[in-house]
Amino acid sequence: MIQSLYFEFGSGVVLPETGLVWQNRGASFDLAPGRLRSLVPGRKPFHTLNPAMAMLNDGSLLSYGTMGGEGQPQTQAAIVARNVMAGLGLQEAITAPRWLLGRTWGETTTTLKMETRFAPELLEGLRRLGHDVESLTPFANAMGHAGAIRRYEDGTMEGATDPRSDGGVAAL
Repeated sequence: MIQSLYFEFGSGVVLPETGLVWQNRGASFDLAPGRLRSLVPGRKPFHTLNPAMAMLNDGSLLSYGTMGGEGQPQTQAAIVARNVMAGLGLQEAITAPRWLLGRTWGETTTTLKMETRFAPELLEGLRRLGHDVESLTPFANAMGHAGAIRRYEDGTMEGATDPRSDGGVAAL
């Protein structure tokens, strides 16, 4: 399950009977008629949530996802590459330093955002090659909040949650 209210506080409207905060995906609509994202009956708001499940060759299932704007597919690719291809444990794969090429959290910059836990010479090398590198804090919230559970063929499970957030792991 991925929690996303869209922007920091969603709509700011709380259902009194439940205490649940409404999401704010409707902010993606344009109230002017005749535009690409005009609010019309039956049209759904654009969103980027894309949790995934991979059925792996060893018989295991990997369920994973993150919130985090344009960084979501980049983070998901990193988790799969680190866990499945490089053999890192799920927690190590999620905790490892992240990058994000593009925008996030309503920002307009499309820089290559990198956590400072990457080697300084890597960041400087990318700058020398002409990349517009923006250094972020070691565990930057802008990198999203990933989570994953891998169920192995023998029934054992491995789970991980992102140290960039206050999430948890649970599986049955």
